[in-house]
Amino acid sequence: MSAGDNSVEDSAPLLSVQGVNQLYGGSHTLWDVDMTVPEGACTCLMGRNGMGKTTLLKCIMGLLPVASGKMLFAGRDLTPLRAEARAALKIGYVPQGREIFPQLTVEENLRLAVYARPDKSAAILDQIHTLFPVLKSMARRRGGDLSGGQQQQLAIGRALVIEPQLLILDEPTEGIQPNIVQEIGDIILRLNREQGLTVLLVEQKLPFARRVATDFRIIDKGRLVADGPMASLDDGLIRRHLTV
Repeated sequence: MSAGDNSVEDSAPLLSVQGVNQLYGGSHTLWDVDMTVPEGACTCLMGRNGMGKTTLLKCIMGLLPVASGKMLFAGRDLTPLRAEARAALKIGYVPQGREIFPQLTVEENLRLAVYARPDKSAAILDQIHTLFPVLKSMARRRGGDLSGGQQQQLAIGRALVIEPQLLILDEPTEGIQPNIVQEIGDIILRLNREQGLTVLLVEQKLPFARRVATDFRIIDKGRLVADGPMASLDDGLIRRHLTV
């Protein structure tokens, strides 16, 4: 079954971005963005470089302020909440560049995330090791000594420690060897299709996006210009908004 055949466009939104504007210095970076992420979807946010994709993710996570508009998560207004309060609502975030702690071991990176859980239970690590066996075998290795693909697996594993309702991934395949890209795609599909985890990802690689995503959103110059089931992403949209 293709991603488009499994669209959940008609599901109620888990995340709703409503009329969001964002200013950075003297620049207006996001313009009246309205966007939803349906519950149970794997939604791919697409666009050329510099169009506002990462900015929007950072606004959702509370890492950048919005000038106007609001963001609702499971019906709750995120807009006034600090970044740490948003994570406490079970929104997992893997930023571009991964941002693991390079001097800490793999196990220490994961155990730091355990402290963000209300119950502080490390039992979840067994599930993380099942998803990413390499993290168990390299538990004592420093994060900075891992390959780029292994670091990405660590970053995703760390985000999953809080058992998120929504997992946000910013360019999860950037700079990663093809075999690990395949593994990460398998994990996203497993989490989304089998476990029902809602996913929002930014992704530039079109074949990867088509493989894992149920639906797409395209941003061009800070504005949402197209959206729909992944099966409806046609050559015209790709030429207008995605090719360089």
